[in-house]
Amino acid sequence: MYGRYKSGEPIRKLALAYRINRSNVDYLMKLINHHGIEILDNTSKTHYDPEWKKQIIEEVIIGEKSVYQTSIKHGLSSPGVLCNWIKQYKTAGYVIVEKRKGRPSTMKKPTKKYENMTDAEKIKYLENKNLYLELENDYLKKLDAVIQKRKQQPPKK
Repeated sequence: MYGRYKSGEPIRKLALAYRINRSNVDYLMKLINHHGIEILDNTSKTHYDPEWKKQIIEEVIIGEKSVYQTSIKHGLSSPGVLCNWIKQYKTAGYVIVEKRKGRPSTMKKPTKKYENMTDAEKIKYLENKNLYLELENDYLKKLDAVIQKRKQQPPKK
C-alpha cells in the first residue's frame, strides 16, 4: 500500500481498494513517512512507561499540541490511543493509571478512615491530596488563560 501511495496514488483510492477508512490510511502513511516502514515491524503488544505517557499527555494538554500530530511524532498506533490516555488521565484526577493484567480480584480491600491511619499513612495521604490539588489548580489556571486569550481574539466572520 505504501508503495502505491509513494507512486502518487491518492489516499481516497487506497482506502477504497483496501476497504479501510480514509483517515486511517492517511494516518498510517504519515506515520510511515515520519518514522519509516520499520514502525510496522512491532508485532508484540507495546507497554508504555507511565512517565512517558504523562509527558505525552501533558504535551497535548499543557503544550496545546494536537493529538493527531503528537501521536504521529511519538509513533502511536492511532490517535485514539492518546485520546483514551487523556480521558483516563482526566477521569483519574490527573494521575496516570496503569492497567493491570489478569482477572481483577473479587475481594474488596477495606479502606481505612483518616482517623484510623497511622501518622506515616496520614502524611502520605495528605501529600497525595496536596499534589492532586496543585495539579488541578495549575490546570485550571492554564485553562483560564486559554479562555481569556480566546475572548481577546476578534470574532471570525
